[in-house]
Amino acid sequence: MEMVRLKDAMVEAMLPHAAFDGWSEASLAAAARDLDLDPTLPARLFPCGAVDAVAHLTDLADRRMAEAMAASGLEGLGLGEKVYRAVRLRLEPWSEHREAMRRAASLLSLPSNIAVAGRLTWASVDAIWRAVGDSSHDFSWYTKRMSLGAVYSATLLYWLDDPSEGCEDSWAFLRRRLNDVRNLPKLRQKVEGWVSGLKMPARRWGVPQR
Repeated sequence: MEMVRLKDAMVEAMLPHAAFDGWSEASLAAAARDLDLDPTLPARLFPCGAVDAVAHLTDLADRRMAEAMAASGLEGLGLGEKVYRAVRLRLEPWSEHREAMRRAASLLSLPSNIAVAGRLTWASVDAIWRAVGDSSHDFSWYTKRMSLGAVYSATLLYWLDDPSEGCEDSWAFLRRRLNDVRNLPKLRQKVEGWVSGLKMPARRWGVPQR
């Protein structure tokens, strides 16, 4: 079994154990037993232990989202709907393992893992944008990913504790946040218009402008 596929199998085997024991050495050992693997293999596959395993799980989820997006019909869909679908495909397949995902989020929230958490979030957001066909290389490349990073992170936290049937509240939450981001340019234009309107009377009265 090639290395990536072996890691994929390991992190998936860890999910039911991580729901109870967290992402830990115990969960790694249990997954190796379930797969009938050499007990020394987890340490070689994941030198940094559970954090490495969570990082690989994140990469696996990103890859599966990209595959699902490529296989789905996106013709005729607007950009916002494509992004909505991509975020949903990134989270929904893991719904039965939300407790394990919650434990993974808790591990990444530790001060020692903040840098890893930021890198993984950025990678997931970049994967989403690439899956919807974004090919920008200018400044908007960063602004798009920063905006979606905030939406994705908020939706992830909402989804982790969503008791609604089929997590429908999470998907409604996601739509609202995407609409908020979509409306930001319009809001900026309105604010600039208001500011311009305020400056004109000031000029009329001879007030110097900065």
